[in-house]
Amino acid sequence: MTSSSTIKIGIIGFGFMGRTHARAYQDAHRDGSPCQLIAIADRNHEQKTTTQPAGNIGAPEIEIDTTGITCRNDADAIINHPNLDLISICTHTETHVELAIAALNAGKHVLLEKPIALTPDEVQRLLDVASKADRLCIPAMCMRFWPAWAYIKQTIDANTFGPVRNASFSRLGSRPQWSAEFYSDQSRSGGVLHDLHIHDTDFIVHCFGVPAAVTCEGDPLALTTLYHYEDFPSPISAPISASGAWDRPPSMGYQMKCTIVFEDATLDFDLNRTDQLMLHQGEQSTPIETDPRTGYDHQIGWTLDQITKQTTGRSANAPFSTALPMYDALIVAQVLAAEQLSMKQRQRVSIG
Repeated sequence: MTSSSTIKIGIIGFGFMGRTHARAYQDAHRDGSPCQLIAIADRNHEQKTTTQPAGNIGAPEIEIDTTGITCRNDADAIINHPNLDLISICTHTETHVELAIAALNAGKHVLLEKPIALTPDEVQRLLDVASKADRLCIPAMCMRFWPAWAYIKQTIDANTFGPVRNASFSRLGSRPQWSAEFYSDQSRSGGVLHDLHIHDTDFIVHCFGVPAAVTCEGDPLALTTLYHYEDFPSPISAPISASGAWDRPPSMGYQMKCTIVFEDATLDFDLNRTDQLMLHQGEQSTPIETDPRTGYDHQIGWTLDQITKQTTGRSANAPFSTALPMYDALIVAQVLAAEQLSMKQRQRVSIG
């Protein structure tokens, strides 16, 4: 870190996700976190206004106060900035690995948007560098930090409602309207598998570990995966499943749901419901209150906390391994590769 106790931050890529990160950093600063967003790089920053249309989670337009923030066209200006401690990389997927490696080599911490890359080999290439760096490289998998989903993870780990019998996840909507050229090119975006469905694959691995095999059916716009856990330590009655789709018309909006059936209760999440997380037991249904902040806010807060803890030498209790957080991203990339192969071959694919 710099000599100041304030964590100085730069963002590369100022589209929807870059602005989401900027808002979270500015909110963290407003709430007393020792951080300051001081630099942004985007090749079209001169043409962009201070607001950006909302993404698929239905949040309001993102308003960004750019007062006092240096804006550049060139990513190198951020990577080589002498006063920055942390860089958020929110660019198109094909640039992620090279930018992250350059930032780590320049002595910066990195928060890297998903997907890290479209192949396990590319994720491994970044992991090889990150494992030798004395800086953090963190995959931005926000669902691990989403308050309702973090509660679900806690109940699974604590066996609060008994063992899990089965679980289902779904993310259904239309292809993103921002960066339309990028998202319509599967070779660049990875389609619904790598850009949207990845959230559920990551959370399933986070909660249940690596599946023994997967069965995936669909195409680049809509798919459903069954995750097979042959040695699952619960009386699971069906494979865990997850569906993702970009083939809905925009008028239908975006749906994000999950249902976890435990032996003694069921947890049910629906993004579009007033009480998003419900606990069902017998004839009774009870809303579960969670922190109103988003997973982006908690992810940014956790990242800032890890940098502070690394600097002061204190240990951390966190959802990622602070020593090597990219390892989780490699595991998820390998599971996604198996899903992609299963979809192509129309058969179950084992995961080594």
